[in-house]
Amino acid sequence: MTKKTGGLAGVVIGDSGISTVGKEGLDLNYRGYSIHDLASHASFEEVAFLLIHGALPNSTELKAYREKLILLRELPENLRYVLEKIPGAAHPMDVLRTGCSMLGTLEPESKQNPQQNIADRLVACVPGMLLYWHHYHKNGTRIKTNSDEETIAGNFLYLLQNKKPDADHLRAMDVSLILYAEHEFNASTFAARVTTSTESDFYSAIVSGIGTLRGPLHGGANEAAMELIQKFKTPDEAEAGIKKLLEEKAKIMGFGHRVYKISDPRSDIIKTWSKKLSQDASDGYLYEISERIEKIMWDTKHLFPNLDFYSASAYHFCGVPTSMFTPLFVMARLAGWSAHIIEQREDNRLIRPESNYSGPAPRPYITLENRD
Repeated sequence: MTKKTGGLAGVVIGDSGISTVGKEGLDLNYRGYSIHDLASHASFEEVAFLLIHGALPNSTELKAYREKLILLRELPENLRYVLEKIPGAAHPMDVLRTGCSMLGTLEPESKQNPQQNIADRLVACVPGMLLYWHHYHKNGTRIKTNSDEETIAGNFLYLLQNKKPDADHLRAMDVSLILYAEHEFNASTFAARVTTSTESDFYSAIVSGIGTLRGPLHGGANEAAMELIQKFKTPDEAEAGIKKLLEEKAKIMGFGHRVYKISDPRSDIIKTWSKKLSQDASDGYLYEISERIEKIMWDTKHLFPNLDFYSASAYHFCGVPTSMFTPLFVMARLAGWSAHIIEQREDNRLIRPESNYSGPAPRPYITLENRD
């Protein structure tokens, strides 16, 4: 009998040259570059270029890439029409799922529109999809989805708040996108690769990734973490509340990881930004509450915060609505998904695992009249 492996834990299902997640003593890296170096020195556009096009750009390539992405921000009229028809009460993840699918019908994959172009187009315009829908249903405004901001992070914050972003907010957002951009064969990336392995189109693979990321056990943890943090007004109140939840066997989102066993190397990076942003925030005490929750989870369960936990408060201090936290994950991970779709196609084989049968033993069919 084949050994059962819950959720494919520990099962290697393929080779990839895109990233490594703490294997063989290696840090988390993207195509060999440490996440710490990228978060300290790179921009999200550099990282997107690295993942999608295979190498870090030089200054000329980066300038051209940013100019290209700026030109790709505007949305087709028919896509804007569809976004207006999506209910204002819909979850933003459903908006992105539908928007990407609609774009695939308007700008289908072809020789004239190859996979790298689609990847760049999605990286550039998905923030605009979300915020066009958001402003239309919030105040009836049909916004332009481009701005004078040259970066993805800057354009997102400008479109959201209709003002030039604060410098710290801008860099925190840029770093966040870098940290979320890629993470090996996680659930949504695996889903995108499975779809790709059937020789489906690029957009279908991306929509598979979005649908998978929609679940709270994968991408939605940052939203759940923020909702938890905001329940408390002081660190002491948080300590009592978390202990009570743990006694009730409740799941505390934003802690632990299926791959990392000691710590998430991305967590301390975004935690530093959360702390910095909290110092100028009207509700900066939420950072201290987060720290107390982290301490309780480590002392009682030996669980460490993952990227989602401190990303929640960092996004909050940047003025991002909680419902947009997971869509920000999408905006970043589009680069990683695209890289994996491209890689899967390079040496494709249909991904079709097997299962252990656990149903009834063979038995005779009983006719309907004999079942009464």
